[in-house]
Amino acid sequence: MAIVGLKMVKLALVDPKTQQLIKGPEGLSTDGVIEIDSKMLGTRTANITSLEGQATKVPGNNEVQDVMVGPGSPTVAFDFNNLDFDIKQKILGFKSDKKGGYVYQGEKPHVAVLIESQTLDRKNSVFFGFANGIMQESTQNIGTDTDTAQTRQTDNMTYNALSAIAFNGEPIKKYFTGSSTFDKANMYKEVFGGYTLVTSTAV
Repeated sequence: MAIVGLKMVKLALVDPKTQQLIKGPEGLSTDGVIEIDSKMLGTRTANITSLEGQATKVPGNNEVQDVMVGPGSPTVAFDFNNLDFDIKQKILGFKSDKKGGYVYQGEKPHVAVLIESQTLDRKNSVFFGFANGIMQESTQNIGTDTDTAQTRQTDNMTYNALSAIAFNGEPIKKYFTGSSTFDKANMYKEVFGGYTLVTSTAV
């Protein structure tokens, strides 16, 4: 099935051991989850690689009898247009000194990620959930503006997915709203470490 577009990316910090959601001042928001929405100009790309490991053929009797596929080790190459500075430092593990400075703490915070795309007819969403992982920013390009153009450098970061308790040890789980058994609240609870989805009721 083809998918189109990148509708939304959501992030949260989770406890490294329990993988439960971190809320409030130590988290990314009051309820722990943030949307990379229009206030941050959204997300340009979220390219997922290494969903499956390498395939190894097993020969026997002069023929290939079997194939062994190694476990996946997914990574996501993100290109965020304009991440909030404080949010970016939190997910990378840089802590404020309360005087405008930020320094790496020597230990990566664990991040949960939910990526939403859509079906061709835009009637359903396909979600890629990662309940545990770390975010890295290995390079930072800086270029001069010219007399005719602004040289903009977006936030290019790599997410490394780790084993997730909620996914029975797997690093990724996919969700499809077109399934008759799709449970949005359960998806949020699994991906974001016990998160309770609040649904508004019509008056």
